[in-house]
Order: sequence, then structure tokens, then C-alpha cells
Amino acid sequence: MNIDLTRLNNDIDKSIDVNIDYKFNKEELEGTDLLECDTHVEGKIYKNSLKQIMLDLSVEGDMVIPCAITLKPTKYPYKTEIKGSLIEFLNENDDFFTNLLDIFPIIWENILMEIPMRVVSPEAEGLEIKGDGWRLVTDDETTSSPLAELEDLIKEGR
Repeated sequence: MNIDLTRLNNDIDKSIDVNIDYKFNKEELEGTDLLECDTHVEGKIYKNSLKQIMLDLSVEGDMVIPCAITLKPTKYPYKTEIKGSLIEFLNENDDFFTNLLDIFPIIWENILMEIPMRVVSPEAEGLEIKGDGWRLVTDDETTSSPLAELEDLIKEGR
């Protein structure tokens, strides 16, 4: 996702419009919880009155993540805004950049921050999870554990 900043840096253009659709490939998703990720980036890159290059981008799309209960692929929509000075988004190693800006790392970092800790498929909501001699206990339920009796005995012995 390279963007040529030559015309912007030479004050020929006041801004650069960004309108990109991108589908991440398997190699790019490696090491994340994402199975698929489609994104649409829209906005502009411009210079402010202090001659700093500014980003004003809206990133949205759909990511596919395994359901926390069934592990079936579940679509999860996301949307994030990227606003600020380009210098804020560059790593310490990227102090110097040429007229060619790769916005992929900036967009990728913001998408990674949008990945939820867990997603439950609509099919799994209301699914009763239990088996022979066990059941899933949620945070909402209050149950007495077998150790609770032992804890009471210890307290009484003091």
C-alpha cells in the first residue's frame, strides 16, 4: 500500500485521497488469531499549517475469527480511525522516509488492536454446554465448589 508523497511534499497538491480495498493473504495473517481479513481504507493525507504530514483515515472491514465455543469461523466487523501526524505513527527506526510511504504497517497495527479477546458465533449463543458429569460454569453463576466446605472447616479451626 505505497503512496507517493512527492506532489504533497513539493506543495503541488494540498492532499492525497486514499481509497483502498485490501484482502490480507494467509502469510500476512500468520501468527494472529485471524483466519481472514478484508479491509477498506478511506480518507486523506495532507500537510497541516506546520508542514507536518497528517493522516486522516477510516479503516473498516470484516475479520474472521474462530468462535470461542465452537471454533467455527465467525465474521466480526470492525472499524477504526487513524488520525494524527505521520511522525507519531512511524517507529523510532523510521525517522527518515522518502517520498514513498508504505501505510500498510500503520493500518495493520491498528487492525491488530481491533481483534477482540473472544468472539461467540450467533449459532453458539444459547448452546447448552455440558457433558457426562460436567458443565460450563459462567461468571454469572454462583456455585459452591467442593473446596468451599474445606475452606469453612479451616476457618472454624482457627
